Amino acid sequence: MARIFANKNSHWLATLASLFTGLAGLWLLYASNAWAALDKDEINNIDVFKNASPSVVFVTNNALVRDPYSLTYSSRPQGAGTGFVWDKQGHIVTNFHVVDGARKITITLADHSSYDALIVGLAPEKDLAVLKVNAPPEVLTPLPVGDSNDLEVGRKVLAIGNPFGLDTTLTVGVVSALGREIQAPNQRTIRNVIQTDAAINPGNSGGPLLNSDGELVGVNAAIYSPNGASIGIGFAIPVNTVSKIVPDLIQFGYPMRPVLGIEIAPLNWARANKIPGVPILRVYSNSPADQAGLRGITTSRWGATILGDSIIAIDGDKVSSDDDLLSILEGHKPGDKVTLTLLREGKEKKTKIRLAAPQP
Repeated sequence: MARIFANKNSHWLATLASLFTGLAGLWLLYASNAWAALDKDEINNIDVFKNASPSVVFVTNNALVRDPYSLTYSSRPQGAGTGFVWDKQGHIVTNFHVVDGARKITITLADHSSYDALIVGLAPEKDLAVLKVNAPPEVLTPLPVGDSNDLEVGRKVLAIGNPFGLDTTLTVGVVSALGREIQAPNQRTIRNVIQTDAAINPGNSGGPLLNSDGELVGVNAAIYSPNGASIGIGFAIPVNTVSKIVPDLIQFGYPMRPVLGIEIAPLNWARANKIPGVPILRVYSNSPADQAGLRGITTSRWGATILGDSIIAIDGDKVSSDDDLLSILEGHKPGDKVTLTLLREGKEKKTKIRLAAPQP
């Protein structure tokens, strides 16, 4: 009887194993057919999203709100955006306008763990900010960094963000244009911006723009829209700008832009008096400008204003405003030599000057 029972049990197990094998085979066949039904572009979208999603974070901007009845203060969310992990040390990159005015910032990682964040550095002129969280390195997944100079109009790009509070949302599009200009939160001009038709809605700000290799090529910053929602024209700060600014923000807290050692005269006064270029109001003592002999505005003994030098070009690039001047200087580093074209007493004059590091 024991042998008969054993034989029956073995037969039952073999039948069950055969059934499981058949079901597994059917599932593999279904999965392979379903995967085969996807085209290469869809497979690429899925791969990029899966690989990049762990790097994308939710940024919550909290403000102190006073209760009109109890007169007590409490922290309330006043805005939200997106960011991404920059390195294993806990640095998070996002837009300046996402964290502007925040009293408390909370970062929520892809695993839904949350951390209070400190502001490490701000660059409002580039709409960039670096935050830091004390999270374990094993939960931080930095994005691979690409080269925005490799982008061309028509190349596919993917945006991941948290539009309208909906976390880790993927949109796909192409590079619509390169070399665009948008206005930064401090009214400076951000140049060489990427334009894309990948949908960028409120909440996407600060999120990554990726190429088809899953590399970071830009930071989503703004949309052009009459109603505040995406209409197919979005803008991203190129990663080459980000890669240059972020290390400065981590080390110094601000962009290390070289200086001439001058104070610029108000441009509305200059334009009202039809003065071209950027007139120098004051030259600081022992600065590069002082050593090069640049002149600021002075006053005669009778109280008349005597115009000094006006900068009209740097290395041949025209300077029409302080925005032009600062943008050109941002392309250099302390110690670089540049050629200034000045307008002095109605005549053009060229002089070489070595740029200095800003004083803390």
